[in-house]
Amino acid sequence: MPKNILTPGRRPSVTRQHKIALAGVATLGAAALAFSAVPGNAQTTTTAEPAAAQVAFKTEQIKDVKASVTDQLANASLKAEAIAAEKKAAADAAAKKKAEAQKKAAAEAAAKKKAEQARKAKEAASRSAARPQAKPVAVKKTYANNLDGWIKEALAIMDKHNIPGTYNGLHRNIIRESSGNPNAINNWDINAQNGVPSIGLLQVIKPTFDAYHVPGTAWSQYDPVANLTAAANYAADRYGSIDNVNSAY
Repeated sequence: MPKNILTPGRRPSVTRQHKIALAGVATLGAAALAFSAVPGNAQTTTTAEPAAAQVAFKTEQIKDVKASVTDQLANASLKAEAIAAEKKAAADAAAKKKAEAQKKAAAEAAAKKKAEQARKAKEAASRSAARPQAKPVAVKKTYANNLDGWIKEALAIMDKHNIPGTYNGLHRNIIRESSGNPNAINNWDINAQNGVPSIGLLQVIKPTFDAYHVPGTAWSQYDPVANLTAAANYAADRYGSIDNVNSAY
């Protein structure tokens, strides 16, 4: 074990290092004494002011951070709204442009159709003017040049002039009067003696033929159709119809 350097009755020697250490202890003691000598309220004031300033500083920092976040959120919202507005404006512009294009296309199509119709109408009018429509030509019905044909033609004319009579009525009286000979002539009866002999299919005298002649037929007693229609017209006036004649009339 180390030797006891402290011998009773003997003071140890103080070295330079010991002196320095003692001086430091003395200085620390003086400082402690001076700190303890400060009044209680002064001590509170000295230590409280830095703490309050620190709290206020932190509060201001929080407020600044909160305001910054709020501003950032507001800016982001405004930016989003601006983007949405721009998109909507672009969509509206595109829709308007499309509608205008469709309207223009429809107008062009309508104009083209109208022009085409006008062109066709003009061409049709030009063709009509260049080639006038021919008037329908009435086809005249022809009849056989025999007793059957004469009776049928006479009946057609009688029908136009509302003269009654039938094929049978004409045919029956023709056979009795002339046997179907259009050139037959009676030179022996009273009419012949008076200078107006009975002539033709139905043996008509000149005064009777002239009085009952039917327009559109020949002015000859020997013409078969003229003779038949005049005689039928006379019979209708006197007897109601040629069908009612069964003897000399």
